[in-house]
This record gives sequence, C-alpha cells and structure tokens, in this order.
Amino acid sequence: MISLEVPSMNRRSILRTAGIAALAVALVAPQAGAVQEVGRVFEQAGPYQVAVVQRGSTHTLFYPADMATAARKHPVVVWGNGTGATVQQYDVFLRHLATWGFVVAAANTGQAGSGAEMLDGARFLVAENSRAGSVFQGRIDTANIGAAGHSQGGGGAIAAGADPMVKATLPVMPGPQGSVPALRGPSLFIAGQFDYVVPSFYVRGRYAWAKEHPAVFAELKGSDHFFPGETRARMVGVGTAWLRYWLAGDAAGKRVFFGPEAGAELFQDPAWSDVERNAKAAAIA
Repeated sequence: MISLEVPSMNRRSILRTAGIAALAVALVAPQAGAVQEVGRVFEQAGPYQVAVVQRGSTHTLFYPADMATAARKHPVVVWGNGTGATVQQYDVFLRHLATWGFVVAAANTGQAGSGAEMLDGARFLVAENSRAGSVFQGRIDTANIGAAGHSQGGGGAIAAGADPMVKATLPVMPGPQGSVPALRGPSLFIAGQFDYVVPSFYVRGRYAWAKEHPAVFAELKGSDHFFPGETRARMVGVGTAWLRYWLAGDAAGKRVFFGPEAGAELFQDPAWSDVERNAKAAAIA
C-alpha cells in the first residue's frame, strides 16, 4: 500500500481559491450573500463575456468577447488536456479563465505531453497579434504567456515551459513529461491528496526539482485525480489566482501565495492539506 502522507516543513493550508476543472466537471456556484475573502474572488467569474471559436481542427480558442472593440492587450494561456481527454471536458475552467481576461488556446488532443501542440497555439496567437484584420490584432500581450494542463497535459505544460515564450506554468497533477529544471519561470504544482493516478508524492517530487525560479506545491485535501465536490471550485480559484498574478500583475493574486506565512492566504485555508514554497517563492515580499 502506498501512503500519500508526505512530511513537509510547511504542512499548512492554502487559500480558499481553487483550481482547475478536470474531466466533465461543473463549477460550483457560490451561495448568494456569502462573504467573499480576497482569495475566494477568483472562484467567481471575472468581468468579461466569453467567445469560443475553433482554429481549424487543432485548437479551441476562448477569449473576451469584446476583443476586437476594446483597446487593451490580454495575456495568453495555452492548455493541455489529460490523456485521451477533450477540450470540452475542461470547458468550465477554460471559459472561467477567459472571463478573467485571458486568451486561451486549448490544444484539441488527448496527447499533449510533448508541449508542441500547446506552443503551436501560442505561436498562432503571437502571429495573429500582427495580422491585419485579425480579431486578435494588437490585442495579445506577447510578453505574458502561460502554460497550464492536467495530467499528461500538466507534463506538457512543463515541457512547454522550457520555451522562452512561456513566462509561468500551472502543472496540475502532471505526468512525467518535460524537464522541471528546464523551466524558465515560476510554477504552481497542484496535487490531489487521494490521487492514485498521479500520486501526491510524485507531484511533490517534480516540484522539488524547481530550484531556479519561484515554485509552489499545493495538495488539495480530499481530492482524487478528478476533483470531487467542492475541490473543483477550490482548484479553479487557485489556478486563476496564480495566472492572474504572474501574467496580469494582479495584486490580489499575489496575496494568495506570497509574503509572510502569517499573511499569505495559501497558508491559512484548511481546504488544502499541504503547501510548500521553495526558497525563491518564499523570498517574494
């Protein structure tokens, strides 16, 4: 029997934001009138309406519907599905990111581990930023591109994170693909306490290789590989907060992860069974 209990110098809890939609999940809506802590804000939909289009057979694009008319640039997230999974199975999370101002290029494949299809989506949007007549012309923040994915797609996010285009990564229960030491920017490694597909100790082991950039390990209490119950909403929020800080400079997202342990929200929430920051993350004021 493999034990998922892993000792940690930082056995605390994370904030009440949460993370990523996995296979066939629905975002849990907050109760009306509930008091919103800062971190929980990222569980709610952002201010943008969402458009969804296909880029041929290769990618599904999610983006703010006013893209062509509002004179602002938007950061990018490229997404990788789990093994054999489809973009539709992650639709809730990807739409959620678009409500927060991200342009999402989700690779239409259940074999995203190489990161190549994800990077192709990023290159497409960078090219569209310069193409006359494109809805994305002048609207893509090419300096702020992140890579995220679940399971094999989480490994693909690590693989894509070695490319200079990618500023930050969000590997969720990542497979073995990619090289963590080759990452070129900060990473949030999310694990499930009771995940027997990609066990928590394995995700922690991948996180431990992150030395050159800020990295956070977060274990979601009570979660398996597919985020049952309220764990779904917690995952959506924390993933959004991470990307909002690193790709959009959102100060509320920063407070979730950084600063003194007594003040950083990720150390306060019992919905997370374990959290750890590496030295570079702990040094962020």
